[in-house]
Amino acid sequence: MLKGIVMIMASNFFRLHLTGIFKMKLSFQIIILVTLFAGDAHAQQIPAQTLPDFEFSRMDKTRFTNKDLKKDKMIFFVFFDPECEHCLRAIKSIDEQFKSFQNLSVYLISVDDKVKVNHFVNTYAPHLKAQKNVTLLQDNLSQFISKFKPYKYPAMFLYSTDKKLVVYEDNEETVFRFVNTIKKQTK
Repeated sequence: MLKGIVMIMASNFFRLHLTGIFKMKLSFQIIILVTLFAGDAHAQQIPAQTLPDFEFSRMDKTRFTNKDLKKDKMIFFVFFDPECEHCLRAIKSIDEQFKSFQNLSVYLISVDDKVKVNHFVNTYAPHLKAQKNVTLLQDNLSQFISKFKPYKYPAMFLYSTDKKLVVYEDNEETVFRFVNTIKKQTK
């Protein structure tokens, strides 16, 4: 959308002469552009503060919804792209500290196909995949982004047992924040 506005402004620039109308129209277009950029900066979405309703698929294609979540455990979601370098580092870091996540319900979610997801998890998170509390999910309906509102990959969400957001991170170097929070919450 912004690219289209810039293109329109450029074509108008060459069409109009240096007159009072041109100066006024150019000033108006600059004001619109500044407003759009300022609005974009302030309109950045906020990660879901409470756990939203959702429908994903397990790797065996069975349906998985928010009603299937365990009620007595904290919930940790990792939304990843198997081709993302940041996701690779994040999942390796989580895998190295998998014991810190053993008392949580852990959900690894991707929009990619089963082959890519399984290869990624088998390669970079073999300890996690082997855990009973870890579930691999596919976002076949492309709901995660609109419902959870992450900023970027990897998006990591820790929700309390009452489904309130405790920690959100999208930086692979901050996995330690989850580990510290989990230690404090489970004491």
